[in-house]
Amino acid sequence: MTLPERPLSLLPRWAALMLLVATLVACIGNAFALEIRNTAHEADIEQRLERGERVDMDLYRAINARVAAHEDYYRAAAAEHREFAMPTSPFVTVRTPVLAWTSVLWSEDVWRMIAVFLWGANTLAWFAALSDRGRFSRFAAAGLAGIFGMVAFIDDIPFSHEILAGMMLSLTLALSAGRLWVGGLVLAVFAIALRELALPFLFAWGAVALVAGERDKVLVLVGALALLGLGLALHAASVAAVRESGDLVSPGWTGALGPALALYGVHVTTLLQTLPVWLAGPLGVLALLGWFAVGGRLGAFASLWFAGFIAAVAIFARQENFYWMGLFVPAYGIGLAFVPRALADLAAAIRRQPSASPMSASR
Repeated sequence: MTLPERPLSLLPRWAALMLLVATLVACIGNAFALEIRNTAHEADIEQRLERGERVDMDLYRAINARVAAHEDYYRAAAAEHREFAMPTSPFVTVRTPVLAWTSVLWSEDVWRMIAVFLWGANTLAWFAALSDRGRFSRFAAAGLAGIFGMVAFIDDIPFSHEILAGMMLSLTLALSAGRLWVGGLVLAVFAIALRELALPFLFAWGAVALVAGERDKVLVLVGALALLGLGLALHAASVAAVRESGDLVSPGWTGALGPALALYGVHVTTLLQTLPVWLAGPLGVLALLGWFAVGGRLGAFASLWFAGFIAAVAIFARQENFYWMGLFVPAYGIGLAFVPRALADLAAAIRRQPSASPMSASR
């Protein structure tokens, strides 16, 4: 089955009009929501500190130090979770050992170098991935990858599971529709091993591959999912082995704070936070609209991943989980390069006569 090249142009008039109105409302609403969510974030930090909790980056720094001193990762992680008043149940509250082990293997400074390499690789890969989309789209995408990926240069990058994984997933996304997709898959598997929260990325890829009739790719993706499932089972068993009866239990993930939290996470994990909210708010929304307009396997994959994860965060995440959106860095922002295309396609769909049959192109 072929996937449409310009999906927004195929929408019925009523659907195109509704999407345009919804986007306008979301742009305005997000400008106000950013201030509200920031106030809520500051209040949440204050309450957590009053309860004796400390910031996550300090937790991972402390765990890394103990592992570097030849302590067992899981015993060290459990001890530090108790020290930091952090839960150890369910098992996903304890990060996988990948970042700590590799930090000992090749040091935190090497992770900083890897982050910068991923930043540059994303810039080049997105320029190459869009070779058939016109000069403007290629240069705009490469520039946006560089701008949204600047978080790679922060000092705490060796302790950010989400941002490091996000930069790998973004590079995988750029490679996914081309000949280097196997290399991208290897990178994605490592990213998910680093932060298991990224697992839906492979489900989104598999769904698009299935619809596109790429059976060989689907089988390889199923194999990767099975391998990751085994790894997560071993991780769960290892966490259970060091858990004690008095350990804290997570209150669960039933935040139901809506898409405003997800967009706030995008805001604070990118350079959007340096812009006034009246500008940053609409840009955070328009990036998703741009991805909806890309079309083909790449556009379908990106749209499903971004929209699906935003929906999941809107339903499940608590206020303090905003940093999950680091998994979008830097690819999400590249959608801004396709906003002109999106608006043109929506306008064409709205102007089209009800009896007209839209022409579709496939990639």
